Amino acid sequence: MSDPLHDPAVEAAVFRRLLAHLDGRKDVQNIDLMNLAGFCRNCLAKWYAEEAGRQGHEVSVEDAKTRVYGMPYAEWKANYQREASPEQQAAFANRGPGQG
Repeated sequence: MSDPLHDPAVEAAVFRRLLAHLDGRKDVQNIDLMNLAGFCRNCLAKWYAEEAGRQGHEVSVEDAKTRVYGMPYAEWKANYQREASPEQQAAFANRGPGQG
């Protein structure tokens, strides 16, 4: 019997659900994610590309961003990214080491 907590199909489904959740919350900016959780959509894309490489697949960070954002990053940025507020920028500057 396989371990459902380490089942790659379950893990993949959870990742797809996370991406769908983030896609439905385009109002949540990357800086908000970084300030609250220490990672953002760009981090996920970098992790995706790195892990793909470890598994013997060549995936560029830009291709991974397209997967994470559901569209090319430049398109997402033009349509959904807002200028960070001074408060967001200050929180980002003051976040702890090792985040992001």
